[in-house]
Amino acid sequence: MAPEMLSSKTAVYSKPAAEVQRRAYVTFLAGDGDYIKGAVGLAKGLRKVKSAYPLVVAVLPDVPKEHRQILESQGCIVREIEPVYPPENQTKFAMAYYVINYSKLRIWGFVEYSKMIYLDADIQVFDNIDHLFDSPDGYFYAVMDCFCEKTWSHTPQYKIGYCQQCPNKVQWRAELGEPPALYFNAGMFVFQPSLSTCQALLETLKVTETTPFAEQDFLNKFFKNIYRPIPLVYNLVLAMLWRHPENVELEKVKVVHYCAAGSKPWRYTGKEENMQREDIKMLVKKWRDIYNDDSLDYNPERDGPLPEAESNGLPPLLAAMSEAGVVHYITAPSAA
Repeated sequence: MAPEMLSSKTAVYSKPAAEVQRRAYVTFLAGDGDYIKGAVGLAKGLRKVKSAYPLVVAVLPDVPKEHRQILESQGCIVREIEPVYPPENQTKFAMAYYVINYSKLRIWGFVEYSKMIYLDADIQVFDNIDHLFDSPDGYFYAVMDCFCEKTWSHTPQYKIGYCQQCPNKVQWRAELGEPPALYFNAGMFVFQPSLSTCQALLETLKVTETTPFAEQDFLNKFFKNIYRPIPLVYNLVLAMLWRHPENVELEKVKVVHYCAAGSKPWRYTGKEENMQREDIKMLVKKWRDIYNDDSLDYNPERDGPLPEAESNGLPPLLAAMSEAGVVHYITAPSAA
């Protein structure tokens, strides 16, 4: 049976004006590499679709001043966070740089916002998704992932050809035990910041064994009971185009996740597998058109000033509270 999903035509609920203002998109940046281009592209994409809410960029201490200034010049609210590492700084992941992604957990401490939508920096928004902020409270919303790529080769799902994107194609075998829980891609999700949740995440991480997909596996376990799937139009992982084309209506896709090997638009050469597909070339061009459009640069006169309270970070009391019970950290390496 297919899981019940929140519709892509979500009803808009009436919210007090003050509550509506306490919303924001958030992304994450580490190191001095070229992911800054992804974050800039995302800021411009949100502006193009006329989102009503700001983009907060959670940056690690190793993000250079010049990159922070670029982000601020594009209307982003820059918030420095301390890196978070798993126990004993383990790095047994599908990709070595995944270890940095545990630092995402810090965004649950951004309690000046009542609700946020997280987007990886290699994501672009091609249609307004502000209505997702009106999703019923108390749940964690994200798009189900695909198990068909080789990065999943360590799992029983991959080994028997089972994928939650087409659960009736290959049946789950009874001898393998209970079918796996619904599993989301953590490149995009809707959540509610909370200091208690933030502390619970950090404390649980201390006693949780690391797994190949790092913070994505961890978040799936932590939010298992309140996870609610949303349609893939809100996070099109590019592998879906060749793994499950029957599930993709490209003209309806609102959010594209350039996570396939060779698909980062600012690095794209077309040499990697599947990168010469016409749909991939079209999506790369769409991202580049936004990134190179000077009319989408932040303009205070047109777009309005950044909210002063948010630009200055948390009030002193909340800042002190969010530091309570936190472990000690070491300097983060640059993200890939």
